[in-house]
Amino acid sequence: MKSKPAKSSENLLEELQAALSHGTVARRVETLRRVTDLFINNAVDYSDEHIRVFDDVFQCLIEQIEISAKALLADRLAPIGAAPPRIIRTLALDEIIEVAGPVLTKSERLDEETLLEIARSKSQAHLKAISLRRVLSDALTDVLVPRGNNEVVQSTVNNPGARFSEGSLADLVTRAERDDNLATCIGLRPDLPRHHYLKLVAKASLSVRRKLEAANPELADEVSSVVQEAAQRVRAAAMTRQTEMARALVKSLHGDGRLNEFQVTTFAEQGKFDETNAGLAALAGVSVDIAESMMIESRNEGVMILAKVAGMSWSSVRAIIAMREKLSGGAQTDMLTLRDTYEALRSSTAQQVLRFHRMQQSATPAA
Repeated sequence: MKSKPAKSSENLLEELQAALSHGTVARRVETLRRVTDLFINNAVDYSDEHIRVFDDVFQCLIEQIEISAKALLADRLAPIGAAPPRIIRTLALDEIIEVAGPVLTKSERLDEETLLEIARSKSQAHLKAISLRRVLSDALTDVLVPRGNNEVVQSTVNNPGARFSEGSLADLVTRAERDDNLATCIGLRPDLPRHHYLKLVAKASLSVRRKLEAANPELADEVSSVVQEAAQRVRAAAMTRQTEMARALVKSLHGDGRLNEFQVTTFAEQGKFDETNAGLAALAGVSVDIAESMMIESRNEGVMILAKVAGMSWSSVRAIIAMREKLSGGAQTDMLTLRDTYEALRSSTAQQVLRFHRMQQSATPAA
């Protein structure tokens, strides 16, 4: 290890404070520059004690200096993994984004608690800087998504190192209904769960249909067919390896006679959307695509129609509805009212509705 400065931390602080108490702002800035040079050139060799000394020195030096000097300090310290933590926090909390920005975006020294504090209370510019960090936890994106403006949200979604909770993903998909650019950015994320992707596509296709039909009312039928065909192609392209494996598992269980209501309920309780959807389709005797389109509807009628045709009990239906609510992040529904509706639903009525869905799918142009 390289040799350290000979002066003790106490002597160094005393000398600096004596010089600063009688020095001009220009001298303070020059001293800050030299101390910064000293730290950066030997940062990898300093012990925790030395870093604490530099932390105290930086805190003294940044008092009563111009913004540009602070911003330069932030820019130089931000990439340093061993930067003094207190000065990093002080710079990050600065109201001036030129000072706070470099640290918020680059510093690995900032702890999660400080980042969350800033994300909850500072300006949109501060949020934008945070959104550019190499890694964003789902706790951070849970703040950035609801608090951020369009620029912040788009920057967060475009960050490949960002993780999102189910609630944030549901909020983003809803928000994307009014923002085509955001919808595109969300749809391109490789980690977007299939059920959110399908809901996003369903909403986007409806938006596109309405715009095209309004512009060309005489071509409304043709536009509708084109949009449905495009949506079908996108759904097929959205098939992930995980979805294929889930469907293959359910097909195997069904072929061996091991697929039953209990198994589908277990899938739902475990939050397995693809397995639940494929299992429900098999028990109801419909294609997986038909079941999927009914499962991603915002209302619960589709699920209840499928379950009634499959002859499932209310407890199983409740588990599937609860899974949908958890995955979409939506508000909880009145289960007692839904139970009454399900028990009053006649099997013959459910069969008629399902036949209508089959007719709709067969009328859709093949992809």
